[in-house]
Amino acid sequence: MIADVLSDAGVRMQKAVEAAKEDFATVRTGRANPQLFQKIMVSYYGTPTPLAQLASLANPEARTLVVTPYDKGAMKDIEQAIRDTPNLGANPSNDGNIIRVTLPELTEERRKEFVKIVRSKAEDARVSVRNVRRKAKDDLDSLKGEVGDDEVARGEKELEQVTKAHVDQIDEALKRKEAELLEV
Repeated sequence: MIADVLSDAGVRMQKAVEAAKEDFATVRTGRANPQLFQKIMVSYYGTPTPLAQLASLANPEARTLVVTPYDKGAMKDIEQAIRDTPNLGANPSNDGNIIRVTLPELTEERRKEFVKIVRSKAEDARVSVRNVRRKAKDDLDSLKGEVGDDEVARGEKELEQVTKAHVDQIDEALKRKEAELLEV
């Protein structure tokens, strides 16, 4: 029973870590990266649709991304969605078949702004991990009548270790992303 609670908590915490890493990937560094565009939602015939489902993304150069829509009728909507995305600062150009997005150079001020955004996303992920820990601790406390107090205490110590390991993973990913953002 305790092992089930701990393994479930570990799986949920790992999902929070993965979600944080995905969020970090959407924050722009000095290079164009197709992952920046993964979470852009395009109004496709009135339905919000992820850009990745409407077009293929490729980056032929360091600061240029080429978006090739599967449906040429969605070109204007895709272009508008990219233009409206706040953290990119990109201005897409359309040649009728593809959309070229050239990302501007990052200024020092903009880099620091992105570091703040990444730190905020990291804190959200830590909070998520702590929420999983709280739920698991409540589940362990509810087992006190069925198993011994020593077993529950051992389970809680193990839960703390698992929590710390996942928070450390988030912190490590944050450190890497900050270094990447501040690299000129």
